Amino acid sequence: MFKVNSKKAVRRIADKSFLANRTRNVIAVAAIMLTSILFTALFTISSGMVENMQKQTMRQAGGDGMGVLKYITDEEYEKVKKHELVEEISYNRILCDSVENEELLKRHGEFYYMDDTAIRLGFCEPTEGHKPEAENEIMMDTKAIQLLGLEQKVGAPVTLELIVHGKAVSREFVLSGWWEADPIFNVSILIASRAYVDAHMDELYKSYGEGNAELTGVINSYIMFRNSWGLEGKLERVITESGFSQDENSDNYVESNVNWSYLSAGMGTDPGAVAGIAAALVLIMLTGYLIIYNIFQISVVKDIRFYGLLKTIGTTGRQVKMIIRRQALLLACIGIPIGLCGGYFIGCGLVPVVMDSMAFEGKAFMTETSANPLIFAGSAVFSLITVVISTAKPGRIAARVSPVEAVRYTEGLNKAARGTKRKKPRFVLFRSKTASMAAANLGRDKRRTVLAVLSMALSLVLFNTVYTFSIGFDMDKFLSKFIQSDFLVAHAVYFNYGYSGIDTSLSEEMIEAIEEQPGFEEGGEIYANIRDAELFTTVPVKGEKEEKFHLNMLEDGTTYCAVYGMENFPLNQLEVIEGEIDIEKLKTGKYILEGMICDDFDEPYWETSHYNIGDKVVLYNYRGTSDVRGENEFTEYEFEIMAKVKVKYYTNSCGMAYNYNYYLPADVYKQMVMRPGIMNYTCNVSPEGMEGMDAFLENYTKNEEQVINYTSRNKRAGEFKGVQNMVLLIGGILSFIIGLIGVLNFINSMLTSIITRRREFAVLQSIGMTTGQLKRMLVMEGMIYAAWAGIAALLLGTALSFVAVKQILSQLWFFTYRFTLLPLIAIIPVLVILGVLIPGVMLKSVEKQSIVERIREN
Repeated sequence: MFKVNSKKAVRRIADKSFLANRTRNVIAVAAIMLTSILFTALFTISSGMVENMQKQTMRQAGGDGMGVLKYITDEEYEKVKKHELVEEISYNRILCDSVENEELLKRHGEFYYMDDTAIRLGFCEPTEGHKPEAENEIMMDTKAIQLLGLEQKVGAPVTLELIVHGKAVSREFVLSGWWEADPIFNVSILIASRAYVDAHMDELYKSYGEGNAELTGVINSYIMFRNSWGLEGKLERVITESGFSQDENSDNYVESNVNWSYLSAGMGTDPGAVAGIAAALVLIMLTGYLIIYNIFQISVVKDIRFYGLLKTIGTTGRQVKMIIRRQALLLACIGIPIGLCGGYFIGCGLVPVVMDSMAFEGKAFMTETSANPLIFAGSAVFSLITVVISTAKPGRIAARVSPVEAVRYTEGLNKAARGTKRKKPRFVLFRSKTASMAAANLGRDKRRTVLAVLSMALSLVLFNTVYTFSIGFDMDKFLSKFIQSDFLVAHAVYFNYGYSGIDTSLSEEMIEAIEEQPGFEEGGEIYANIRDAELFTTVPVKGEKEEKFHLNMLEDGTTYCAVYGMENFPLNQLEVIEGEIDIEKLKTGKYILEGMICDDFDEPYWETSHYNIGDKVVLYNYRGTSDVRGENEFTEYEFEIMAKVKVKYYTNSCGMAYNYNYYLPADVYKQMVMRPGIMNYTCNVSPEGMEGMDAFLENYTKNEEQVINYTSRNKRAGEFKGVQNMVLLIGGILSFIIGLIGVLNFINSMLTSIITRRREFAVLQSIGMTTGQLKRMLVMEGMIYAAWAGIAALLLGTALSFVAVKQILSQLWFFTYRFTLLPLIAIIPVLVILGVLIPGVMLKSVEKQSIVERIREN
């Protein structure tokens, strides 16, 4: 047998056939294009949403490092940075215990040396001037420049009042550069040069953790890994494999935590979250596959007669497959780039809208949406693979069918034509012959009908899923991390974690003024004496390593502890972890609540609990007013643990780390100290009184008591409203895109069905079927399609919502799962209307050809 090189002829036939099937090409290209748009737009905008949500919360967290090592030394830093998992590591050296300039009382100032990585991760890159280089150069944000009353120009003189290892020092600097202050980060960062560090190395030693809380000299290093999945596990590996421990009682303990702004950090390797994400990805892929497969299966079957004619002149099955595959690739080469470009421009067009939605005080700040090349490459590859797979089975059908069978092929009838006994129609639901005929048409090729219904249903399920995500953002849960009432008032140093006791206490006069304001509903004080003569101590629980010198441990073997006295209002806001709170029993003075520190995801650190419910606790203090402890009266108190509650970093604690934390009723606490200090005052106000209370506090803290500051639920909500707006906006847009794809897929299926059956319709009309009857049959088909797709979408949407979406949202600390099928219920009538309108429009186009012309079509 002679070997003939027929590739050129096959390519020519494929190309000519491709050009001859313009209608098929338009529909197929549209299907491929929609799939590519689906993937590109969905992943681009979703990644942009995650990126910007993380960026917003990173701003509040103070940087975008994935994990942080706290209070380490140069030697520890050098060991850690060599670990294989560490992609980048910053060097943030604290240069003083505190910045004491009075101008920075309400906006805390922190004095650092930062390397280039630290400056970039901390959003501190100068927009004007340059990074500090000389020993006396310093860089800061614009808010600090404003508060310090400096001239905003390079070379302006700066005087800083610093506390270095407990001693007050004054240092002179010149301004080298600045960057725009972040409106939602209430801390000013001041950055000195490496030359300053070298010149003052003798005072930059670490003493933190050795019986005091002096921060001068310690290093905080922010770590970047290759990706943000499994951050806790990666951070643990870096610490332990570098020769250190995460055990607080270990001699080589290194304190650390992951950045709570990374959404994936809260998921870790939770099986439910992983399964949920996997289910969502499979759903997206299956949706795209069914859209393309459905169109190709119909178009290839329509051309089987043509392929049969080719086989009569000697074309092999392999060559037929090559023809089909080449046409599919040509269609993909047209549809995929258009889809990728469409998805890209949709994403680009949304960037300004997203930035505006996230803007704080009318100005977009540090927001962006990145176009990740991997998204486009992944979308293109998946779409191409889907096209190839989708044409495989129709290609096999055309390749295997004999020339005679191909010419006589009628879709959906060949299998039934082999002597099958005529069955009684199953569709007794429809009394109308037209309706019964429509139902029978859909049942003629069950596989195609099921695929068409599934492709539409899955698009609708994705629509519902994205909508569920977009309404899941819970502002109350988000705000509960930072404030639990409408207003929180305290001395300005409280917000800078410097509250000490009576010297930084609120005045009773101010509290009375607050309670007299219109709209006031309820409020209460939290008392505490931190770092003063009446600070409480306790004996460490037996079994703890007493040789370990805790940060708050004294030489006599006792350890400092934080004891808070609470009025009823804040007491009722405590979140119970274990046990139950009985307010009346608690007020007898025989019981106490143990506070447990929580991580960034509000999960308690169980190792910070030292007791069981019912255990006895003994507290000590030197009750009196003298600064010399030995001159005051020594007092001992015994309590029983009633319950364990959460220590809230921003609301019910002083913001400092204590190994032992306790809560008591205010009346019990005030009997234990001579000068109880009011740490903060929280209150709720009626909705109509919010604006008035805010105005009163704003005026009072500026003009009456300037050392007092406040925050409010509205302030916090305003600061982070952009996050919620972004979630709703992008979620809504994604929902619209996917919902539109579902509708277009439905239109596509209807159009393809009508176009590929023109010859069949002509035959029906030739034997007496009127145009009206034909239209009613097609309308009924469309309504049945819509009904089946709606039912399938409701069932699948409900299942996916509970199985996947609920699992994913449960891992995101500021989302709350809310079950809804509203988008599905709203879009089903749209499908029904389209099912009614499309047949009429398409039949007018079809009837431009005569019945004879359509019958003669191959």
